[in-house]
Amino acid sequence: MSRPGLVIGGYTPDTEGSGPGLTVARAHADGRLEAVAETPASGPSFVVAHPRLPLLYAVLERAGDGGLAVFADDPAPRLLAEHSSGGSLPCHLALDPEGRWLAIANYGDGTVTAYRLGEDGMPEPGPLTFRHEGRGPHPDRQEGPHAHQAVFGPDGVLYVTDLGTDEMRRFLPGMRPHPDGPVRLASGSGPRHFLHHEGHWYVTGELDGSVRVYDAEWREAGVVRASGATGENLPSHIALSADGRHLYVANRGPDTLSVFEVDGPRLTMVTEVPSGGSWPRHFAIDGDRLYVANQRSDSVTVLALKDGLPEPADQALAVGTPSCVLVR
Repeated sequence: MSRPGLVIGGYTPDTEGSGPGLTVARAHADGRLEAVAETPASGPSFVVAHPRLPLLYAVLERAGDGGLAVFADDPAPRLLAEHSSGGSLPCHLALDPEGRWLAIANYGDGTVTAYRLGEDGMPEPGPLTFRHEGRGPHPDRQEGPHAHQAVFGPDGVLYVTDLGTDEMRRFLPGMRPHPDGPVRLASGSGPRHFLHHEGHWYVTGELDGSVRVYDAEWREAGVVRASGATGENLPSHIALSADGRHLYVANRGPDTLSVFEVDGPRLTMVTEVPSGGSWPRHFAIDGDRLYVANQRSDSVTVLALKDGLPEPADQALAVGTPSCVLVR
C-alpha cells in the first residue's frame, strides 16, 4: 500500500547544523524513505501543518530575532512569507484546532508569541508577545525562562512548558494570560514536551530524566524514570499510541525509545529499544511505523511497530541534523 510523505525540519549551517532546510521524503510500503524535495530555510527546527489549508509553518531557530516561516504545502514546500518569532531561538509552535491562532515558544528568552491567522491562514500584523521571569535550581540551564513546547489543550487553553522556571504557563482562549498564573511543576525537572490523555498530563523532565504524571488539577500523581539505562538522560519528545495503550518517550544520551503501558497515573515500562541513531530529538508515529529524527547522527530512522512495540530500526534516511518529523 502507499504511505504518506514526511516533512523533515532541522538545523542548517547558519544555525550550527548541516541540513538543507526542509526535506520532503516519501515513505514506501517496505519502510524505505526516499528524499524527493528540499526547500532552503534558516534552521526550521519544528514544523506544523494548518488543520484545513495547504500550508506549513516552521520556526526558524535563530539567535537574536528568531523567525516564523509560512510555506505552501506543495510537493516541494514554497516560501510564502516570513515574520519575526517575537523572541530568541524559537523551538516549537502550535495551531489551535480551528486554525485561528498560531503560538510560538521562544526558548532563548522564554517569550511566547501569538499570531492571529486570517481566513487565508496568513499571520496578521500585531502579534501578541508574552514575556516571563523566573529561574530554577539548575545553574546552567535554568538561569532564566525557556519556553519549550506550546500545545492547545482540549479545553481550548494554550499550555506552554517553561524549562527554565519549572512551570506550565497558561493562556485562555483569545490569548489572555490565565488569571491564576502558571502552574508550578517539580523543581529542577526542566519540563520539556507533554501531552494530555483522559484527564491526566504526562510531562517529560529534560533535566531530571523523568516522566511525571499530573491530574486535572495539576497535582503530581506519579513519576517514573524515562529510561532504564545508566548515565545522563535528557528526554525529548513524548507521544501516545492511537489506542491510548502505550506512551513513547525519546531519550537523548542512552539514544533509545522507551515504551510505557498507560493506566491513568500509572506508567509501567514495557520495553526500551535503540533509536537507530544518536540524540533522538523528535519522532512521529504513523500507523505501524515510527520515524525518529536522530539529530547528531544525521539520520531519520524507521522503526516498525508490532502490537504497538517498536522493533529495531531497519531503514534510515540521511538528513543533516534533523530535529522534527511531520507526517503529511
